[in-house]
Amino acid sequence: MTDFLLIAFIFLIAGITVVPIASKLGLGSVLGYLIAGIAISPVLILLHVDLVSIQHFAEFGVVMMLFLVGLELEPKLLWEMRHKLIGLGGMQVTGSTFIVMLIALLFGQPLTISIAIGLVFSLSSTAIVLQTLHEKGLMKSDGGQGSFSILLFQDIAVIPMLALIPLLAIPELMNSDISAEASHATMSLVENVDGWKKALITLAAVGFVLLFGTHLTRPLFRFISSAKLRELFTATALMMVIGIALLMSLVGLSPALGTFLAGVVLANSEYRHELESDIAPFKGLLLGLFFMTVGASINFELLFDKFGLIITLTLGLMIIKGLVLAISGAIFKIKGSDRWLMALGLAQAGEFGFVLLSFSVANSVIPTSIADQLMLVVALSMLLTPVLFILFDKVLVPLFSRPTAEADEITEQCDIIVIGHGRVGGVVNRMLRSAGYKTTVIDFSSQQLEMLRKLGLKVFFGDGSRPDLLHSAGIDNAKLLVVAIDDKEQITNLTEYVVVNYPKVHVMARAIDRFHVYDLWSVGCRDIIRETYDSSIRMGRSAFSALGNSMEQSVEMAASFESRDRKAMVETAGLHKRGVPFAENQEYINKVKETLDEWESELIGQSSPTLEPATCMDTESKK
Repeated sequence: MTDFLLIAFIFLIAGITVVPIASKLGLGSVLGYLIAGIAISPVLILLHVDLVSIQHFAEFGVVMMLFLVGLELEPKLLWEMRHKLIGLGGMQVTGSTFIVMLIALLFGQPLTISIAIGLVFSLSSTAIVLQTLHEKGLMKSDGGQGSFSILLFQDIAVIPMLALIPLLAIPELMNSDISAEASHATMSLVENVDGWKKALITLAAVGFVLLFGTHLTRPLFRFISSAKLRELFTATALMMVIGIALLMSLVGLSPALGTFLAGVVLANSEYRHELESDIAPFKGLLLGLFFMTVGASINFELLFDKFGLIITLTLGLMIIKGLVLAISGAIFKIKGSDRWLMALGLAQAGEFGFVLLSFSVANSVIPTSIADQLMLVVALSMLLTPVLFILFDKVLVPLFSRPTAEADEITEQCDIIVIGHGRVGGVVNRMLRSAGYKTTVIDFSSQQLEMLRKLGLKVFFGDGSRPDLLHSAGIDNAKLLVVAIDDKEQITNLTEYVVVNYPKVHVMARAIDRFHVYDLWSVGCRDIIRETYDSSIRMGRSAFSALGNSMEQSVEMAASFESRDRKAMVETAGLHKRGVPFAENQEYINKVKETLDEWESELIGQSSPTLEPATCMDTESKK
């Protein structure tokens, strides 16, 4: 237990120390994690830490990432990008594999080893590229979409690669110790099963994932959300992702591909945003751990011993893949900085390279001595990738007149986000939709959600006060945010977050009472609606009518009061100090007294022919 806590502490302290520094220096979080891993590698060696086991665990971050990527894609959108997916991705994988294979043959390697090396190096790092594209806001650009199509094709291509590699086995390696270790029994539903039975089991597993995502998740999450425990919902989301990954592993498929497929199926689910918000923190932590293990696993002794060869192979690989990507981008008419973004961003080898190399060694395809050197090439190319993104930002982008990030318009999210669909947000949403506006609605009430869904309204389940959930809903490009939840502190905190971080978004906030208005004003909100204000004005107007005033007089008197009250609200709001009790804010108290005296003096001399002079009874005097 102590050893586990020590190792966890070492990784955490390295991450929280190095990554913020790297981010401030403009190096990005990925390079920060890699550097952190390099920094702690001597300590891990002294402690005899099994980095391979930790890396296998951390690779689950890639699985979670592809699940989240799937959540961002609707099946219709996936079908629309099929040409880039197959054409661009297929051209990159085929071209890179063929050229690397030829170079390996020139180095004197046998054909089988050359093919395996080509397959390993044709893959790029899904984890690094997608993480960096999201951080830099480049995901929706032409280059970002092209990169995503290629990465998705690569992840799918891993499956036939895993099927092909055992067929390349070299007889001389069959009796090695590595092969013996690989023969140990592992959990599998398709081991020693005939081909057609294996195919049926695999199809059944994929069918179950589709069935589960389409029909079983809704009642499951409805049941879980009825407990109103957020941690239970998070546990259910993790259970679902882990279960699908386990099922895919048992039938010999890629866990990442399985969870991606589940994500695509759930892309239209009302629980999508909440799933994304619950899984994202785990994905981030595991990916950070994965990058650190990559940095820590660099064999510096072997690197220094064959420094010239390793560096030459690494740079040569990145140049080859960059050229293949640039040519592919030109054929598919990806222009300007977008083409460079794709070429530089995907020039590295990927995390699946470690998997395929280990698999190749275990299946007697690549000797251990060669695999160790190739793993160094994979690790170094990943380490250099953030540097290429910096090169893209600092050198290439300024050469083009238009920033890459503005190449595409975002169409997945609506311009209007409504947080809370209760007695306030529901009315606002119905008014907007009746006028033809499209809205993204988030509500945390499972019962409310189910009722609205039966009425044909699209409402997402989740806690809309969470910034990560807002980001998933498209706050970056929204025009209007309606905050209609009924928790005062959550409204204020959410409003402040959006006003500060997304100043272009018009924020309309629900205020619980007059003092809440002051809080919202102090954090920068200027469109504040008191939830009972308009109904109270109407009640006051009815009171005027009940006391004998005509409807015209009542309306005029109510309008006069509302005008003065709104003016006074702005004047007194400027004196409010958030966190300071009003009873202790003497400046505010003095201003309110002054305002009330002014109102009373304005009323002196005013009278209505239908009203008796106003009187009050002092109950203490009566006693």
